[in-house]
Amino acid sequence: MTIGRETMLAAYLARQGLVEFGEFDDPSPGPGEAVVEMHYSSICGSDLHVAYDGFHDPGLLGQPGYPGHEGVGVVVESRTDHFPAGTAVLTTPPGPVGGCFAELQRIHEQHLLALPQGGDMLRLLMAQQLGTTVFALKKFITPERLATLRSAVIIGAGSAGLFFVQQLRRLGVPDIIVSDLNPQRLEHAARLGATRTVLVPEESLAEVVADAFPGEGADLVIEAAGYDECRAEAVDIVRERGTIGLFGFPENPGPSPFPVDRAFRKAVTMEWFSGTQSEPELASFRTALELINSGEIEVDYCLEAQYPLDQIAEAMTVARQQGNGAAKISLVIGGGEQKDGPVPAD
Repeated sequence: MTIGRETMLAAYLARQGLVEFGEFDDPSPGPGEAVVEMHYSSICGSDLHVAYDGFHDPGLLGQPGYPGHEGVGVVVESRTDHFPAGTAVLTTPPGPVGGCFAELQRIHEQHLLALPQGGDMLRLLMAQQLGTTVFALKKFITPERLATLRSAVIIGAGSAGLFFVQQLRRLGVPDIIVSDLNPQRLEHAARLGATRTVLVPEESLAEVVADAFPGEGADLVIEAAGYDECRAEAVDIVRERGTIGLFGFPENPGPSPFPVDRAFRKAVTMEWFSGTQSEPELASFRTALELINSGEIEVDYCLEAQYPLDQIAEAMTVARQQGNGAAKISLVIGGGEQKDGPVPAD
């Protein structure tokens, strides 16, 4: 953005289903807060639910940057000793109050992490999503479960699902089946370590799992797509006394159908994911930054589709279409630079 201006540009949720772009007054930090000039942000599946499916906070309609909560940038004004001006940071605001879809974001220090010095800012943007999967696996795979974990199924091969693939491979899980609606995403899954991919609905995930683990089912099923039918399918394909990791966002507000009887009779353990942003010291996000910066987790396939911030409505539409095959949709904001590659996806 232009130095000396007193206004910024930002996307905002005008009403349910309508994302717009406009001009707002520059924010000022309060005690313990910083203002971050945003360079990049990315669209999370939960952002889509907030924008289109009724999960938004009516009091935040019209607020700049809402509901974006995945972003990186540089502190330009600070009232905290921990993050002085000039610090490159990962911003991890809780989803309900996210403000990452804006040139400037005011944010409390408890939701900031300094980026590794010299790290690639666009790649490190993916630490927000990766961090949520690191946190989730702490719940899904206890040391006791890891000792007997031989098979896993991941439903959904978006950015989160593909991060799960890489981490399960690092943990030494020998059999990893991944399902998705898009063949391009499944190509990534196979390259990153999936032992079998399933393109639905052309193939039946239940039949593939039955063939792979006759009479048993998978030890662990991670639902990373966010659909009621996928959660029900997870119950069908997990083994008796197995574990289901529920990562996907609710499909709709309020009660949802779920095969309680089937889960009860199989004595399934179900672990729900939520709360990475409130973890002490933002530990999982810190781990994610280290994993990306060291190259232990690959993220370049998540950077194939980038849009300028003023095209956020189009970007959100593409994200709702499973990214047209892209694992992740990113936004280039005032401080960022467009990278080489197929930008935007179509």
